[in-house]
Amino acid sequence: MNPIVCGSLAVFLLSLGSSRAEIQTGHYDLAEVKDASTLETTVIADWQPLEKDPSIRQKLVEITIGEWWPGQKVRLPVTFNAPATGGPCRHIVVGNAGLAVKAATPGGAMLRLLKEHGVGVVLIGMGTIDAMEPAPLLMSGMKAHLLATKDARYTPAWIWGLSDMRAITAALAESEVFQPVKILVTGGSKRGVAAAAAGIHDDRVTAILPVVAPILDSPGGPYVHGMMPESIQQMNEQFLLEVRAGKIPGVPVSAAEPLIARDKIRADERIDQAAARTAGWTDAEMRAMCSGAWSVCRTTDHWEALQKRGLEIFYNQGSNDNVGPGLLKLGQDFPDFPIYIVPGGQHGGAKETGFTKQVGGLPEVDENLLAFARHHFFNNCRMVATPRITTQWDAASRQLTITATFPDGSAPGVNTLWTSPDRHPDYSMQMEYDAWSSTSMSSPKAAVFDAGLTVPAGTKTLDLVTVHAHQENGSTLTVSSPLLRLNLE
Repeated sequence: MNPIVCGSLAVFLLSLGSSRAEIQTGHYDLAEVKDASTLETTVIADWQPLEKDPSIRQKLVEITIGEWWPGQKVRLPVTFNAPATGGPCRHIVVGNAGLAVKAATPGGAMLRLLKEHGVGVVLIGMGTIDAMEPAPLLMSGMKAHLLATKDARYTPAWIWGLSDMRAITAALAESEVFQPVKILVTGGSKRGVAAAAAGIHDDRVTAILPVVAPILDSPGGPYVHGMMPESIQQMNEQFLLEVRAGKIPGVPVSAAEPLIARDKIRADERIDQAAARTAGWTDAEMRAMCSGAWSVCRTTDHWEALQKRGLEIFYNQGSNDNVGPGLLKLGQDFPDFPIYIVPGGQHGGAKETGFTKQVGGLPEVDENLLAFARHHFFNNCRMVATPRITTQWDAASRQLTITATFPDGSAPGVNTLWTSPDRHPDYSMQMEYDAWSSTSMSSPKAAVFDAGLTVPAGTKTLDLVTVHAHQENGSTLTVSSPLLRLNLE
């Protein structure tokens, strides 16, 4: 089988000072992506009713995602879920499951969409590169090829995005069951990266709902390990010392080791600065790859084209998630970006970390998938516009008034202002534990909501986000304003 990406590759150019860095960013050949003849499908279990719920039928297959480099194919399991009776599914949700070759049954919003609305659910197995077969050779091969070629095709984001797109190809091959008019792709973390990449590059996708996935900046830190700013490294080292000593309120002593282990896992999946130098990379090329490694999933890089294509986008992020940095910049550059930012929301991790608000497991995030899908597939729920924020600050009295206005005239039933003072910078571990407080907002007139508060003396900056819950036709859609920072002193 020919590689999924062959021939032309987009070239990412970045000038830093007088040096010129040239790397290749990931590019997908859609003709290859859509070619069902190269799936090499193996049927593990043919269509049959689900034992626990005969109203659902399933089929489990294993498919070839592609040949990542010559001679190295990647194969993953895919479970098709559809109603046991009725005609072909006109709408599909693509999500993810584990890497084990066993049937995966959807839950939560996906299950409701399947049972209540006849939406097909396609779940492809996906995991970290070190766990994908042939483990652990796949990860070492990926890094070796990236170092040798400077081609961001050999990155996790590229293969994760390809996985979702090939799952769609496999589903469309089941033409008696799936004849979709619209396809929504969703997932959290690496699976959110996959959803975004699929939405950007595959014109069969009509909507995406990534959860805790990067939008602007590199998730968790620079892709070239060793290029984190020295100030952040020192801040994190000091934070871990104070955590171990029990000096950080609200952070358990047990958090230190899992946070260190998390950073090691991230580093192991990326290329090392010393290895890049040995391979002949310049500093400019390393800096370029820190951005270019994630170009395939960065929706803001393709915003104008995606808007023109009509792709519907709705991100669900955590304000305290270092996998989704750059939210302040997002609010400045893309103030209308459709998003729900969970105040204090964290990425996830071992219980020892003390993370108490992990975004992917929140009920309102699952409900957002249901409401967004009902809106996209059936147009029976409003997609509430991102509110526009204005502020009034009286330095003498330290009184702050925040007003949220909905340009589409929406009037959500629950409206809340959240604030957090003097926050820590992106990529710092302390940022993940920054505290937030809430204030109810009132409505002086239609589609306008405001709240006031007194800011304690000594507060230099105040981060704020407004959160709004709109109920319609049995669904609740929760959206937010952009994340904003006020400089008060």
